[in-house]
Amino acid sequence: MKRPVIGKLAGLAIAGLSAVVALPAHGATLLTKGTNLPTLVLSAGKAFPKEAMQLEAGKYYRWKIESDGTSEMAIQAPEFFRFIWINEVVINDIEVRPLGLHSLEFDAKGSATISFVPIRPGEYEYFMPNSKSDAFRGKIVVK
Repeated sequence: MKRPVIGKLAGLAIAGLSAVVALPAHGATLLTKGTNLPTLVLSAGKAFPKEAMQLEAGKYYRWKIESDGTSEMAIQAPEFFRFIWINEVVINDIEVRPLGLHSLEFDAKGSATISFVPIRPGEYEYFMPNSKSDAFRGKIVVK
């Protein structure tokens, strides 16, 4: 008895998913129209940008984070990372497709690029863990 209902639900789920990923007539997709955000450079003694990053919910972005290797450094943005859909994180040319993200830590020189879509509007903070200085705090505003 329950099979027809399950079959209908599966059909609706597949139809809904295909509607989300369907290609427009001109062939462009959300993921090909991404915006490259300014690179965040992690360097001993170099402060994070003072101006907030302005983003729009539902748009696709790529954010490159680089470490110059002067010190072991990390960036955390737990609230922001919780409210984005992550397509991939490219770490030194290796593509990773995580279900979520809490922080990135660099033990040596390297880079990581996060490709994502913000889901929830709000104001979020990114910061260097264990730093008491406001110089290592940044802000992201999603409208």
